[in-house]
Amino acid sequence: MEHVSENNQLGDYLRARRELVRPEDAGLPVHGNRRVAGLRREEVALLAGISSDYYLRLEQGRDRNPSAQVLESLARVLRLDQAGTEYLLSLAALRPPKRRRRARRETVPPGIQQLLDVLALPAFVEGRYFDVLAVNPLATALSPNLRLGENRLRSVFLDPGEQALYPDWEAATAMLVAGFRESVGTDTDDPRFVELVGELSLSSDRFRRLWARHDVSAREGMPTRMRHPQVGELTLSREKLAVSGAQGLMLVIYHAVPGTDSAEKLGLISALAAPEAREQDRSVR
Repeated sequence: MEHVSENNQLGDYLRARRELVRPEDAGLPVHGNRRVAGLRREEVALLAGISSDYYLRLEQGRDRNPSAQVLESLARVLRLDQAGTEYLLSLAALRPPKRRRRARRETVPPGIQQLLDVLALPAFVEGRYFDVLAVNPLATALSPNLRLGENRLRSVFLDPGEQALYPDWEAATAMLVAGFRESVGTDTDDPRFVELVGELSLSSDRFRRLWARHDVSAREGMPTRMRHPQVGELTLSREKLAVSGAQGLMLVIYHAVPGTDSAEKLGLISALAAPEAREQDRSVR
């Protein structure tokens, strides 16, 4: 299990990303056997235009106030995209020491809950730690694990039934973990985060390997290929929309291109969900 270091997050991130860059991708010649994965520290320093000693201090946490110019040079050498660069900059931002606090409650605005109730598409609200905070019956018909109180990370990594829904499970899990790291950012003192990362690191080799990579990506929508047990394979567009006035909450909506086979199959799933939706409507009344 990877140790979550609150004291040297910047160094942990630099080291993890350095180990993922191949020398040839950085324009360096490769001679003989290399005993380290990725770039050596002195190679990163050379390419970024800083001294080897200074870079060593950054990785070891002995210098925590690098300039934005230095960090942007390191981001270039480490081949970080915009999300990764912003994450790197955030790790070095000056902050007062944080006191460990209680997990904060995430609340779905009433208007968003009402939207889920009337929306004729599978949709749910996802919290900062990828908990399902609100969901409509169409989403549950798409995946049984899209239920109130379930956690998307737990479902995708630990439930074989959920894994079977994704033909591209390897790619899906990589994007999920990278989005999770972006969502959490530097706020790693929340008990919910510590509990979740600890549980998944112990229970899933795949999660542990992905978490150690320190990949970061924005929580964005993208096409998603699914293998539904009742209608077969379909490709849906998954949109992730930030919920205004509720920091970290995302409204996730699935839809299909009109007139396609996937749209027809999504219609069949909606028909399967109709009896449950009527039952829920009666219970509310």
